[in-house]
Amino acid sequence: MLTLHTAELLLPGHGLMPLPGGAVAVRGREIAALGTPADLAGRFPGARVRRWPGLLTPGLVNPWGPELLEGAYHPDPREAAELGTEPLTGAALDVLALTDTRWGGSARRGVQRMLAHGTVAVAGTLERPFARDAADRSGLARRQRSAAPPGPVSLDPLAGRTAPGPEVFAAARLSEGAPAAFAVFDVLGPGGAAPGADPCAALAARGAGRCVATVLGGRLVHRRR
Repeated sequence: MLTLHTAELLLPGHGLMPLPGGAVAVRGREIAALGTPADLAGRFPGARVRRWPGLLTPGLVNPWGPELLEGAYHPDPREAAELGTEPLTGAALDVLALTDTRWGGSARRGVQRMLAHGTVAVAGTLERPFARDAADRSGLARRQRSAAPPGPVSLDPLAGRTAPGPEVFAAARLSEGAPAAFAVFDVLGPGGAAPGADPCAALAARGAGRCVATVLGGRLVHRRR
């Protein structure tokens, strides 16, 4: 079934004008069209419509793939009372006596947390099978990098930025026939972008944790409850 994803503002990407109230039509794994909801509803009668608050952009690249999937343990919710909810690294891992099974579960949870931050690709070489398996099963693309990026490791690819540069996005633009890999961020409401302000600056200021939906390979892989 073809699905229309609509948002308050569509930012298709480099060189393309923002479209207030824009929509992306998804058929299978690909983008079928971009435009206004009215135009796309006319072109695709009977399409399912999903309406999201905020800013729809190409999905993000998290630059800390190995650090988050191989070097950090993401506690199971059942372990929250003992271990908390944030990723554990360094000396905290030494006392956990982690087996491959627990590492595999951690990597899968780490991937889900990445998806909840609008991530559709990870950078860095994944050496451990459980990390590669978790990324590949989810559909996350993998990108090469020359070195670990500066700054603290974060699930938020926008952490420490005043504005997202082109390297933050997994694709330069959303276009017809391209893979359907995008995210929606609720950053335009109260406390978000003021009228006439740069929406990308609002996205960087409020962070990828404001992600309400992530579409990867045409599938809705994250939806904020």
